[in-house]
Amino acid sequence: MTAINQLSQQISRHFGDVVDELIIAHDELTLEIAPAALKSVCRALRDDAPFRFDMLMDVAGVDYLDYGCTQWRTEETTATGYDRGVDFEQPTRVIPWNKPRFASVYHLLSTEHNHRLRVRVFVPEQTMMIDSVISIWASANWYEREAFDLFGIIYEGHPDLRRILTDYGFVGHPFRKDFPLSGHVEVRYDAKAERVIYEPVDIEPRVLVPKVIRDDSRYLDDKVEQPEKLAETKQEEAVKRG
Repeated sequence: MTAINQLSQQISRHFGDVVDELIIAHDELTLEIAPAALKSVCRALRDDAPFRFDMLMDVAGVDYLDYGCTQWRTEETTATGYDRGVDFEQPTRVIPWNKPRFASVYHLLSTEHNHRLRVRVFVPEQTMMIDSVISIWASANWYEREAFDLFGIIYEGHPDLRRILTDYGFVGHPFRKDFPLSGHVEVRYDAKAERVIYEPVDIEPRVLVPKVIRDDSRYLDDKVEQPEKLAETKQEEAVKRG
């Protein structure tokens, strides 16, 4: 039995019905639990002998809006590369998703057992509120501030929950999938006013489609000129130029 399967069984036995789902994918273990169980489960993962997850490596917000809806070859790109842009004539593929939109994800490391674990908790969209784990791992301080800033997740019990990456007057949360790419306001220095001013964005929203232009015979029509013909053409052009 592999270490990851053994850890999965230990978690199932230890937490029982508290576990919503245990997922093993790409040699990684993900534990899904309800928001109400977050602090008790995290404390047990840190303190109990089979686990000893003494380090919180990261807290990440996730927005699953339009999850799985894609016109890209997302599953085989690592093997084939991006050989085309978005094809709007191709039907949009949809991967079913019936879970909440937002999640808070915790990446844990046990230095004693050399185990890693991902804990995922879905955030109620009505309140966007979830318990802070700063009392369990002090490193959650800045991580939770980052998730609050970029996704709008409110960590109840955090002693200093404020923005950490965006400006003080920033409006919205820029990592949400429905946040416009150009933002809501733009900043510039006004020479007459001699200060920085904020203005509504005047850039028209648009969809950026990557375009690849290659000067290569592989991407010409079937009638590809032979090397001899190309040489003659170049010679004729040289004669014309004198």
